[in-house]
Amino acid sequence: MQESILVMEMDRKSLPVTHYLIELQTDEPLQFVDLTERIAELVRLSEVRDGIVNVQTRHTTTGIVINEHEPLLLADMKRLLERLVPEEDQYQHDDLAIRTVNLTADERRNGYAHCRALFLRASETVSVVNGQLQLGCWQRIFMLELDGPRQRAISVAVLGQ
Repeated sequence: MQESILVMEMDRKSLPVTHYLIELQTDEPLQFVDLTERIAELVRLSEVRDGIVNVQTRHTTTGIVINEHEPLLLADMKRLLERLVPEEDQYQHDDLAIRTVNLTADERRNGYAHCRALFLRASETVSVVNGQLQLGCWQRIFMLELDGPRQRAISVAVLGQ
């Protein structure tokens, strides 16, 4: 296998960082939300030509993934998560008679959503070159809702020059 790496030198004295917060409302219990165009716009607004963008969920019942935006594939991935971690199973997290930590007044029975999140990532980092996200032909950046519908927040940091 032949491999080549292009090294681009930059001023290492400072690395500008711009932070953004995407707030959105999901519509479904299990939903793929394509963030790609929003992220590309934030990179454009940051004026970073070369660097990285980090996209991070601020919730333990969501995930950030890079995959293809093809409806049948998204349906397959939803079914996979539902098979691996069924909502109707029993989760100790949902038993409020024994659970004593991290309780809120409007506590949801969402142990399944937390367990599904174990199979996902909380963040993705994408390279930025010449102001463009370096995604493959079919790659898209998704926030995956596991416990919706809900109000959600995604932290985006654009680093570079």
